[in-house]
Amino acid sequence: MSDTVPVAVVKTARRIVVKVGSSLVTNDGRGLDEDAIGQWSRQLAALVEQGREVIMVSSGAVAEGMKRLGWTVRPKEINELQAAAAVGQMGLVQMYETKLRGCGVGSAQVLLTHADLADRERYLNARSTLLTLLQLRVVPVINENDTVVNDEIKFGDNDTLGALVANLVEADALVILTDQRGLYTADPRRDPAARFVHTARAGDARLEAMAGGAGSGIGKGGMITKILAAKRAAGSGASTVIAWGRETDVLLRLAQGEAIGTCLVAQTPKNQARKRWMSDHLQLRGAVVVDDGAVGKILGEGKSLLPIGMTAVEGDFSRGDVIAVRDAKGVEVARGLANYASSEARLICRRSSGDFERLLGYVAEHEMIHRDNLVLVARS
Repeated sequence: MSDTVPVAVVKTARRIVVKVGSSLVTNDGRGLDEDAIGQWSRQLAALVEQGREVIMVSSGAVAEGMKRLGWTVRPKEINELQAAAAVGQMGLVQMYETKLRGCGVGSAQVLLTHADLADRERYLNARSTLLTLLQLRVVPVINENDTVVNDEIKFGDNDTLGALVANLVEADALVILTDQRGLYTADPRRDPAARFVHTARAGDARLEAMAGGAGSGIGKGGMITKILAAKRAAGSGASTVIAWGRETDVLLRLAQGEAIGTCLVAQTPKNQARKRWMSDHLQLRGAVVVDDGAVGKILGEGKSLLPIGMTAVEGDFSRGDVIAVRDAKGVEVARGLANYASSEARLICRRSSGDFERLLGYVAEHEMIHRDNLVLVARS
């Protein structure tokens, strides 16, 4: 933990997830804050113009629904929460669409549940969709699918959702915009000796002791959920900034390297985090055997593994499983995330991508394992 200014994690970030809370989006429950959403949209559009990829995780559907239904107290019954979300989501997504489109940037609504990210196939589908949207310079606006969730599958708060999305797309940075300046060593309203935390290590156990309970009656989170979200985001190498959402041009100033809010720094770089996870996999569900040409492309040129270079498929694995890549002698040369299940991989062995649709009925990816999801194995 340090009293120094935050490191410029957003300045160097290419892929950024921004999460904004209900109290900001709905002006403490008084209805959607059109001006605030417009300001954030303008900044998101400017970041896209800079060549960055940005995702907005926005709370506010339930709060806006409460306002439209005339409710002043957040309901506890799940069916009432779902009804409020269904009503409020209409206005929320329309507002973002209007504001982003007015800034010359396309938008897309994406609703997620915990089940979407727990199921391997749905996880990969959600990831592919989001990455495609980012390539198209579209800003995805993500919220939890409150209209269909129940107590068993709810994220519980959108801070957690923001972290999970950062993990999903392997973001460089997570920015949590809140109604507080950042993290203090204690509640500054009660302890005059409380000091502001400029920079700390994400996952430092002391941070959780500093964070208090939930804040407003509009949202569900509090500083503790933000600390835990930063810890989760750090697992995939994303650092987190917690800042006041009404700070003028907060996103653009963070992108310029200005020290704003509390910066919780991930200790493992993004690429290393993913590759360490794959390297540490003890149980591999299967393998593909490749020819010498494919070995040369992977080891010598850092290329992806294409099915045309595969000679055999071993084991029974699903899309998204970590599998081994072995040479003709059975020596493991690499491992990575399979884009196709073993049954599909057997059909496309020694085939070019032009044959995939005829053989499988669809094309998920051109590669069996993309180079970004491929880690080399040290050879003795």
